[in-house]
Amino acid sequence: MSNTELTDRQRREVEYHKGHATLQKADPIKFDVLYSPKRRWWNAYWDLWTYLTSLDLKEKRVLVVGCGGGDDAILFAALGAKVSAFDLSPDMLTIARARASASDVRDIDFGEMPSERLDYRDAEFDLVFARDILHHVDIPQTMREVTRVAKPGALFVADEIYSHSFTDHIRHAGWVENWLYPRVQKIIYGNKKPYITEDERKMTEVDIGLVKGFLAGISREKYFNFLVTRLISDNHPSLNRVDRILLMLLGKRGGKIVAGRIVLVGNMPSR
Repeated sequence: MSNTELTDRQRREVEYHKGHATLQKADPIKFDVLYSPKRRWWNAYWDLWTYLTSLDLKEKRVLVVGCGGGDDAILFAALGAKVSAFDLSPDMLTIARARASASDVRDIDFGEMPSERLDYRDAEFDLVFARDILHHVDIPQTMREVTRVAKPGALFVADEIYSHSFTDHIRHAGWVENWLYPRVQKIIYGNKKPYITEDERKMTEVDIGLVKGFLAGISREKYFNFLVTRLISDNHPSLNRVDRILLMLLGKRGGKIVAGRIVLVGNMPSR
């Protein structure tokens, strides 16, 4: 795709990922999230793949939105799905193809395109998967395209960073922005630079409402990360378990206010 066809935001994303791709390794991925008997129930990603592995995905057409380095596309292919995966960044797609080859997974069709303008046919996919991508894109345009290319009643699965507008307001208060956040960032990331692009914004309850508006029904809505990735690193399983239990005790209504990540599963409309 010509760079002139992209929006300014999309060009900035492509440019950012030129540098980000140099930090990635094209090694085989690990499949423990699929097959390990010890499940990390407190972790959103593991919880979601516990659910996905309970489905019969063999020969199902799966679309991975904004596939990045290809991990999720490879996992779906390992479960026997026929996978199409796309990304805006040609550099990340190079990594994704190399990882798929190194992981001995073949049945993946990688494509370069923006989520707001997809090259796929109408009603093509049984499942659409979006992880950490919707907060980078124009949500209404992306969801219109997702609705178009998904089969009637197809499954839609999202795992996204999230912040209720109330907690997001606190996060961007002056004393947090200028004093607390730099110190917490050092605790969470150490000397590593956070993977945050210039234009990305955490999804709010308003954004989640936009996504839900394109779905016929919601079967799973789970909230994760109260203090994890905010004040606590996700590398401490015991603290992570406590964090998850606190959110479970708060329930969906409380989680909606204080959580930092959401897992959403629903169905596309039946035409």
